Amino acid sequence: MAPDGRPTRRPWLSAVAVSVPVALLLCLMTAGTVGPAGTLLLTVITTTAVAALLWAVIGARQQRRVYEDRLTAWAAERAAAAERLRIARELHDLVSHGLGLVTVRAATAARMTGPTGEAERAAALSDIEQVGRETTAELRRMLDVLRAPGAEPAPLRPPDTLDALPEIVRSTTAAGIVATVEVRKVGEVPPGVQLAVCAIVREGLSNTARHAGPTRVHVTVDRDGDAIVVEVRDTGPRPGWRPRAGAGHGLNGLRERVSMLDGALRAGPAGPGFQLTARLPAGRSG
Repeated sequence: MAPDGRPTRRPWLSAVAVSVPVALLLCLMTAGTVGPAGTLLLTVITTTAVAALLWAVIGARQQRRVYEDRLTAWAAERAAAAERLRIARELHDLVSHGLGLVTVRAATAARMTGPTGEAERAAALSDIEQVGRETTAELRRMLDVLRAPGAEPAPLRPPDTLDALPEIVRSTTAAGIVATVEVRKVGEVPPGVQLAVCAIVREGLSNTARHAGPTRVHVTVDRDGDAIVVEVRDTGPRPGWRPRAGAGHGLNGLRERVSMLDGALRAGPAGPGFQLTARLPAGRSG
């Protein structure tokens, strides 16, 4: 078995098929073929060699069928593992973004005092209801994808593009975040890179909501030569805000996604705030 678990073949039957005739030939050369005994020995050796070759051929075919079955099972397991990882990543994005906004919006409204407090709490309940409905609908869509084989395929939404960024940023206003987005002249961007950009922005905004609360965030998407550079930077937590630590799977998932595109990801403090920067190869601008 290979280091990655891939099944391997052991061609021992071929070795047997070659070694048996060679051994018999050596015996024949030693004993000679003169007289009745030599003729009988030649017949026995020839018959044995033919039988060994037939046995090796039949065994090799059976071995190949077993190997192909094992290889098919291994490939299916690899595909299933990759799909589970993709679904886990999408579920994390969904839960982290949607439910994170609900948590932050509720926490913000609970701290509102004064004459506008009651109105703010009512607005927060409305926002929470809307985000909760959207998140539930997405969860149902993903559960439909996981239905038993043979069921009708669930309707799938189109993949995110850069045109979705304003809506992604706008959705954070429900958490009290003041976010802006600036997409500069980036030219043509491959669909896979556009999808990754949207995932990076979502994760960056979710991190801001958890760790900084209602604050200001600026999102920039720009081109630098052959690469698309995405930057999500906030101005730091609001005074008195208590960060809500996550499991760390979001950034790990982003690093994996970015590395698959041969890109680079940096995340760390930037002044009083936090900055997430990704550089994704995207080819020449059109």
